[in-house]
Amino acid sequence: LVLALTGTLPARAGSVMVDGIELRGRRPDVIRSAGLSAAPEGHRVLGDLTVADNLRVAGARLRKAEYRDGADRVLTLFPELQALLDRRAGKLSGGQQQMVAIGQALIDSPRYLVIDELSLGLAPVVVRRLAPTLTAIAGQGVGVLLIEQFTTLALSLSRSAAVLVRGRIELAEDAATLRANPNLIQRAYHLGGATTA
Repeated sequence: LVLALTGTLPARAGSVMVDGIELRGRRPDVIRSAGLSAAPEGHRVLGDLTVADNLRVAGARLRKAEYRDGADRVLTLFPELQALLDRRAGKLSGGQQQMVAIGQALIDSPRYLVIDELSLGLAPVVVRRLAPTLTAIAGQGVGVLLIEQFTTLALSLSRSAAVLVRGRIELAEDAATLRANPNLIQRAYHLGGATTA
């Protein structure tokens, strides 16, 4: 889904609309220029490049002042990266790589940000560090779509949620209702037993 939204994989059906503009079938750079950016699962970074170079590559199409503003925003969200700018991204911890991956997605000030599996492979203490940044990003006026396997985490950060099963929306509800009624999520996934989030 994320790769189709960002134009990396062709979408066979449906639409990708951003502010009324159809982006399905467009190149990834056109989609990014339209304001839709993503941090794919697996905290993907350019491992042989430094943190600073990872951010420069992601912001290559920006003017110098725009890039500086974007880099400042990233380093304000993730001050830990300031001391790591000259370190190769492949040598960072998983949490630090996730910060770089989110920073790459944010460098050009998208209007919409898709984050796929924020918690994947990360220790709970790292997830607790990263989760509030999504609230901060949304507070800056960026629409955030979080795709997350841990429903407790996702619902704690969200205003609304949807359950997709085999590419179809089985349930769409406000997050408060789903927090209060976890059995709705179980039913949407056709699961039995107690919730173990």
